[in-house]
Amino acid sequence: MVFRIILFLSCWGCFSQNTTIIKGTVVDKRTDRPIPNSKVFLKATAIFTDTNLDGGFTITTDLRDSVIVIIKAKDYVVRRFPVVPQGGLINLGVIGLTPDIAMEQVDNLITLTADDLETDEGIITPSSGVLQATRDVFLSKAAFDFGQAFFRVRGYDSKEGQVLLNGMVMNKLIDGRPQWNNWGGLNDIVRNQVYSNGLEATPYTFGGIMGNTNIDTRPSGHRRGTRLSASFANRTYSGRLMATYNSGRNAKGTAFAISASRRWAQEGFIDGTLYNAYSLFGAWELQINPKNTLLLTTILAKNRRGRSAAITNEVFELQGNTYNPYWGMQEGKLRNSRVRSIFEPIATINHFFESNTLQWTSAAAYQTGRRSKSRLGYYNASNPDPTYYRYLPSFYINSPLGADFTNAVLAQDGFLANPQIDWPSLYQANQNPTLLGEAVYVLEDDITEEKQWSFLSRATLHLGANVHFDFGIDHRALRSRNYAEILDLLGAKFHEDRDPFSDTLNDTQGSSQKAKGDPFKYNYQINATSWNGFGQVRYNLKKWNGFLAIQGSRNTFQRKGLYQNERYLNNSLGPGEALRFSTYSFKSGLSYQWTGRHNFQLSFSTGQRPPTLQNSFVNPRENHSTVPDLQSETYYTADFNYIFRLPDLKGRLTGFYTRFQNTTDVNFFFVDTGIGSDFVQEVLTELDLLHKGIEIGIEYQVSPQVTLSLAANYGSYQYASNPNVNINFDTVGTEETLINTTGNAFLGSANIKDLYLAQGPQTALSFGISYRDPKYWWVGATSNYLAKQYTSIATINRTESFRIDPSNGLPFPEATAENVAELLRQQPLSPIYLLNLVGGKSWLINRKYLSVFLSINNAFDNVFKTGGYEQSRNGNFGQLRQDNLSNNPSFGSKYWYGFGRTFFLNFAISF
Repeated sequence: MVFRIILFLSCWGCFSQNTTIIKGTVVDKRTDRPIPNSKVFLKATAIFTDTNLDGGFTITTDLRDSVIVIIKAKDYVVRRFPVVPQGGLINLGVIGLTPDIAMEQVDNLITLTADDLETDEGIITPSSGVLQATRDVFLSKAAFDFGQAFFRVRGYDSKEGQVLLNGMVMNKLIDGRPQWNNWGGLNDIVRNQVYSNGLEATPYTFGGIMGNTNIDTRPSGHRRGTRLSASFANRTYSGRLMATYNSGRNAKGTAFAISASRRWAQEGFIDGTLYNAYSLFGAWELQINPKNTLLLTTILAKNRRGRSAAITNEVFELQGNTYNPYWGMQEGKLRNSRVRSIFEPIATINHFFESNTLQWTSAAAYQTGRRSKSRLGYYNASNPDPTYYRYLPSFYINSPLGADFTNAVLAQDGFLANPQIDWPSLYQANQNPTLLGEAVYVLEDDITEEKQWSFLSRATLHLGANVHFDFGIDHRALRSRNYAEILDLLGAKFHEDRDPFSDTLNDTQGSSQKAKGDPFKYNYQINATSWNGFGQVRYNLKKWNGFLAIQGSRNTFQRKGLYQNERYLNNSLGPGEALRFSTYSFKSGLSYQWTGRHNFQLSFSTGQRPPTLQNSFVNPRENHSTVPDLQSETYYTADFNYIFRLPDLKGRLTGFYTRFQNTTDVNFFFVDTGIGSDFVQEVLTELDLLHKGIEIGIEYQVSPQVTLSLAANYGSYQYASNPNVNINFDTVGTEETLINTTGNAFLGSANIKDLYLAQGPQTALSFGISYRDPKYWWVGATSNYLAKQYTSIATINRTESFRIDPSNGLPFPEATAENVAELLRQQPLSPIYLLNLVGGKSWLINRKYLSVFLSINNAFDNVFKTGGYEQSRNGNFGQLRQDNLSNNPSFGSKYWYGFGRTFFLNFAISF
């Protein structure tokens, strides 16, 4: 017995000598209040813990080498402590964290959301990192300064960045893009994000090639207390109120958070663009025990806004950069014909298991709701658009019969006197007695109603301190109903639901007379499922880090017609053929930490992915037809990063290369070509895209108060192949020798290789200076230069059909290679110069944190184009040449214009 006691005491002594206990208490340095749920971990190990309700923490380790203790808390500056474990107790005492004033800037800067940037036609969309609260110098400039000019990181579409909500994928199956409006206005909540740039490894997902953003809604990870704010601006909205309360975790392990906001504008910066949005968030968290946590989250965000149009140079010269033809006055009130509404509530439930060796997350989500876009429809009546080409002076100047200056002047005077929609005249036209109650003008909605179920299971297994294994699977099932609905008959009694071009029924099995609130024109359902699984190994050595990941996916799309269309009697009603795609992806990366201040990273990824839903069907509104020879897309991408962190200088230099192959694109427009005139669907297949360039972001701390920053991008985003072009005609029957019985025409390949993509500025430069005073006020200024930006090209004009004279079916004699090249020469938009100013001040009064923030964008009120597109109406050489004889072609390119001088003023109080 005595021997056993001696042996036990000896072993206990050995254990005590080899085990080190590190403890401390984390508090707010200014208020001395404890900061619960702070993250405390040992660098380059899997050892971590959270602070308790009193801010205290304890870490036990058997390590013998020196380590760095890192303490992180939301909205505070990170602190690091070098520790040499020698056994026994190391008490770090009370550790005060300083509030991070940079995060106060981010709180306000992220108000430049996708609402400010996204265009109505979806031609230009911002990168998915727009709301990103990242500290990376280049990405911050890309979001907050370059973003005003629709700059896209690396020229990528937003679908290349994956957005997660508590681990659940939020990118839409229809187009692959995240819908930021689903959580718009909830800035206090969504700013808690974990972001990985480019091809970096992340434990949450295999991810997109532009990076990944995981929005974490757990109350325990957010600022405890109440925050109230009021904002005033002249951008997309003029006012915003927001309130957020977070209870923090109590002794029973529960926490909850609620947040609500209201944004509004009778008219935004662009004329006639109303804005009305409500957002509500609620989350409840239960820590069952130190390893298991449950989370319930609900988000309800409703957004309704008036849209604006791209305009030609002629219209801009007559009306200016804030002009919008979509609205008019009715009974003394502004009425916009193009209103977009989004309401898609989200509910998620998560289970989190966390231990020193395993983190495991399981989740389920349900999202439902609807998206709609209204517009004016006209049937056997004149076009109500005040910018319709026949109403403008150029129609008479560019006439094939010769310039008619008298009528051109009359047209100009008429347009200047009545530049908006004449709502009373539409009612008057509908009440013509000869119509017998039938509407020739209708206000209609294009509606998408969706229900989506999502499931996720993901885990990270720590195989020792140096090897980590991530794996997971997720599933999404979507049911999407798409139809048009009559919003307003504008004084008429009914609408005759027939195609005006072919005089055929849109629904052979229903009544042709439609009333207000009735579905009409088209009605179909899309069913889609997606399965994704990934596995990843990450390894950490003293100087080398790396990862290897693979992903497999299975996607199924199927259309179900709810109308039998008379133009497609055998190809419109009921379920169509199911499209199935099995794809894989692979990525790997290696980094070398030369010293603690210099890090080199190289990453590569390749694989396949299915086409998006919107690029799989030719015209799903009317029939089951799918894109010819539809196949999965292929991509190859690589990036190299040099990251340096010197005492006063930090930054990143990146080179990137991406090639997309076998992509598909479907577009809709009206065209006059050598094979006929009609509303068409243009289908591009075997399309390759090439993105390459460099990014630079540098920040220099001149003094504790003054910081200089530099960001630059030099990219080249081009078409890398001559794609095949198929045209699908809505109406069939006139060009039977050239068009087959399904209404399709193959136009051959389009000569677009080496032309530039309309992906925003490809060259960008920013220089900034900021001053941060110890008394908690700060100011900053950033000058920006953006160039090498192009409009979206009319692909059909680059096919052989462009040279064909429709009057005789022969090539135009003047359509030589040189003349065609000169007529179709791609023109860059003018360079953009912007000066942005920001400033703010904060106070601590009786433990209440008050702040004011002001930003002024485009301080010199420069007028600039943010993008545009070539019109495809003139689809042959003769028409386009005639139209371009004057300085104002009737069918010249249409452009969007950026905001002029704008401001954003925010007041906030936290307690």
